[in-house]
Amino acid sequence: MCRPTDPSLGRATQARASRGWRRFAVLVLAALAGGAVSAGEPDPLGSVMWDYHHERLLEGRPYVFDERVKVMAPPFAEDARQVPIQVDARALDGQIERVLLWADLNPIPRIAVFQPGPEVAPLLAIRIRVEQATPVRAAVLTRDGVWHVGSSRVDAAGGGCTAPSVVRAQPGWEDRLGQVLGGRYPRGEQSRLRVQVSHPMDNGLVGDIPEFYLNQAELRGADGQPLATLELFPAVSENPTLTLQLKTDQPAELWLRDNNGNEFQAAF
Repeated sequence: MCRPTDPSLGRATQARASRGWRRFAVLVLAALAGGAVSAGEPDPLGSVMWDYHHERLLEGRPYVFDERVKVMAPPFAEDARQVPIQVDARALDGQIERVLLWADLNPIPRIAVFQPGPEVAPLLAIRIRVEQATPVRAAVLTRDGVWHVGSSRVDAAGGGCTAPSVVRAQPGWEDRLGQVLGGRYPRGEQSRLRVQVSHPMDNGLVGDIPEFYLNQAELRGADGQPLATLELFPAVSENPTLTLQLKTDQPAELWLRDNNGNEFQAAF
């Protein structure tokens, strides 16, 4: 589909025209998909940030709020620096390109980008920070170019993103940097990998402490090839915990890298 442009139009007019053409394209896709895709479907949580994140994080692509994408989180964050969330998109397994997680009202909204390979289920548990009560989202991009969005709301007293680090207050934390604790636990023919990584995950919002956080992770098979990849952001809690589900019993290795170039590995 071509979008006509007129050099005589101002930037604002061209931007409105561009948005109009995108909305038209969404409607065409919705018709072809039997109405599965919504153009401007209202946010079930009524967040004032939904339209902004749809444009910025989801690139304005077609989306549908989909109950098959489950986001599980506590209704109230007792510790806003350590909020457990779990994303389960196994109902869409086999169709997934990537999974994007974010918290609408955090100062740094993005949490993670998760790309599970064929031998890893699209299930991820992780702990995050929240600065205030916020919707938490998981958007699953399927091969047809549609985002399937699951949502949950977390209430919180606030301050999880700007509170001083507990890790840095502990003596000798530098000696434990990158230490990985965890194991694999059988789940029928599959297994779950649960780990905790020692790292302050500094987000740059506290005092004069610059950003220092794990930003890459790969689960690798016995041949060294990635089974799943994770891009992490400073919204992830300090001493982060990760849970993944493997469909294979082959040995696996978790590789991690932080934004200072430090690399860590652990075999399971």
